[in-house]
Amino acid sequence: MKTGFVGLGNVGGKLAGSLLRNGVTLSVHDLDAGLVAGFVARGAAAGGSPAEMMKDCDVVITCLPSPAACDAVMQEMLPHVSDGKIWIEMSTTDEAEVRRLASAFEARGGLAMECPVSGGCHRADTGNISIFAGGSRAGFDRVLPLLTILGRRVLHTGEIGTASTLKVMTNYLATANLLTLCEALTVMKAAGIDLAVTYEAIRISSGTSFVHETESQLILSGNRDVNFTMDLVLKDVGLFQEIAERNDVPLELSPEVIRIMKDGQARYGARAQSDQIIERLEEAAGVSVLADGFPTELIDDEPEERGHEVTIRKLAAE
Repeated sequence: MKTGFVGLGNVGGKLAGSLLRNGVTLSVHDLDAGLVAGFVARGAAAGGSPAEMMKDCDVVITCLPSPAACDAVMQEMLPHVSDGKIWIEMSTTDEAEVRRLASAFEARGGLAMECPVSGGCHRADTGNISIFAGGSRAGFDRVLPLLTILGRRVLHTGEIGTASTLKVMTNYLATANLLTLCEALTVMKAAGIDLAVTYEAIRISSGTSFVHETESQLILSGNRDVNFTMDLVLKDVGLFQEIAERNDVPLELSPEVIRIMKDGQARYGARAQSDQIIERLEEAAGVSVLADGFPTELIDDEPEERGHEVTIRKLAAE
């Protein structure tokens, strides 16, 4: 399928790179002309505008920073939707909003799928990221060949809206884990425990996690640039909090996570890297949470391989 990709930022640019690297006929668009030029130099076509891409391509993928940006792009594309056109939304967005846009798209004869990703920019760069896919089963089967180029593990989550709901849940969990790791590392430093030993103790124990094995390394190296900013964290955790409130679940930890991240924004800037949140504790405790031998950037060292659909355990048991 001739594919268009709108949004070449930290995640989108890496996902689009996987398509290009694997021989997909690709057109690209971004408000940053420099990012488009970089892809054109590598063999992609300049898509012109979202409207032109919807006219010219079989499928258009969007990966954008906010629901407002997604809506703006969709309003350009909608007049050019016709039978057989496919829209894949890979942004992290609000489930009600993606349902609204998907309904408008499908009313014109197109197929809409929401496919947010999880696993970090370094895994998006190698095609090894995980993908949640919401939409009809027939639609999922239609786009699965493309999704298995973009990611390693692909989970069909159900109807449109379910993938976005699950995605903001996982981002909430990752943020809460980041904050507990910041506390753990700071306390161990203050207690005089070697931080390299601390890292390994967590890694081999019941306390380990994906966040620890990735972001803790950046914290300890001092680089603290995970390609994910505090404003994006607050958008995602805020969406999770809204889901809880709509369903009358009185959360206790989520509001505190939001308070801490807002304080980090006030101290370090709205678009400060999320891992800089450790610096609040460093300042309060008068310690430096650093250790030698840790990387300053995350690199996925697993070989790229074609992805596959994840089997849901309850179905497997049947």
